Amino acid sequence: MGPTGALMETPPLYDLAPLARLMLLGAAIALAPLAWVYWRSRHHAPHDAPGQRWQALALLTLFLTFDLVLFGAFTRLTDSGLGCPDWPGCYGHASPVGAQTQIAAAQQALPSGPVTHGKAWVEMVHRYLATAVGVLIIALTVGAWRQRARGGQAAPSPWWATATLVWVCLQGAFGALTVTMKLFPAIVTLHLLGGVVLLVLLCVQTVRQAQRAQGVAPVPVARGMRVALWLCAGLLAGQIALGGWVSTNYAVLACSSFPQCQGSWWPEMAWREAFVLWRPLGLLPDGSHLAFAALTAIHYAHRLAAYVVLAALLLLAWRLGRVPALQPQRRWLAGLALLQLATGLSNVVLGWPLLAAVLHTGGAAALALVLTWTLCASRAAPVSLAPAGANRVPA
Repeated sequence: MGPTGALMETPPLYDLAPLARLMLLGAAIALAPLAWVYWRSRHHAPHDAPGQRWQALALLTLFLTFDLVLFGAFTRLTDSGLGCPDWPGCYGHASPVGAQTQIAAAQQALPSGPVTHGKAWVEMVHRYLATAVGVLIIALTVGAWRQRARGGQAAPSPWWATATLVWVCLQGAFGALTVTMKLFPAIVTLHLLGGVVLLVLLCVQTVRQAQRAQGVAPVPVARGMRVALWLCAGLLAGQIALGGWVSTNYAVLACSSFPQCQGSWWPEMAWREAFVLWRPLGLLPDGSHLAFAALTAIHYAHRLAAYVVLAALLLLAWRLGRVPALQPQRRWLAGLALLQLATGLSNVVLGWPLLAAVLHTGGAAALALVLTWTLCASRAAPVSLAPAGANRVPA
């Protein structure tokens, strides 16, 4: 059969034949961090070793999940999301090596993609890493329940770990839909948001376990500060969703100048079309093409919201200066907010360079982690009934 014939054999969207081999490969990749955690804790006292291992594994899983989010952004930004057009394997194989004939046929028909040898490897490496992270989260969950069975005040909550396991399975389902629904913008955006939620879940567990192990209590802050933290978290979540919508609709280059867009402070925009959520990529529900004015509206909505979010984050960083115990969080928050400004501008004026685009996604995820860290490291102080002039909780 020639290349054209191989290309005409469209693979089924779901082919579970390579699933067992993919899971084994993910488990093999996960063995390296698991072995490192056990090696690192070999000198701890027997009664401390399980807790120390769990804490180290949680921190390492958080780090690797952040890397996975970055690699997911790289996969999306290099148009590798359909490098293998079926799920979970590649043309029914566990790696692109077994699918060389089909990939070569597709690449010969369309040299720029979506299916090429390079893009197939990027897509499959992303799936391998995601499977390995899933294995690590299973290990975290099993470890948390085993420590709960042993008892002890320092044991991590198994329910947080269980919720994380359920969430990573849901995230895997969205990853499958991303491929089988051909980069449907709403699904891809939800997949991005799901990755950020996964980071938040892991961060909560890591911070709380560190607090238990070190005997450190959350810092009491004024209720206004807690409100400001939650408000910034909500604004950031909305902005990440808008950023995902910009990226998945390829609307970054709808405005190639700053601060104006297309030579105007208020360019032509089609707001109603811009936020029709359930539609294929580049199309409206009736099958007509999405207008450029709609892409402009998507871009400009993200830009206008960015002004609000940036101001809120910098104001929050300034207010955190009054709480000495939260100075590390304050520095990270201010630095990452400025990084987001720099990478966002670079995406616009430099024509969406890959490095800046990946860093922009990573910066947003890192801001979510810092805000989660700050929320876990603080608590609302009880209302004081002390007379006027008495010492107050830092604002």
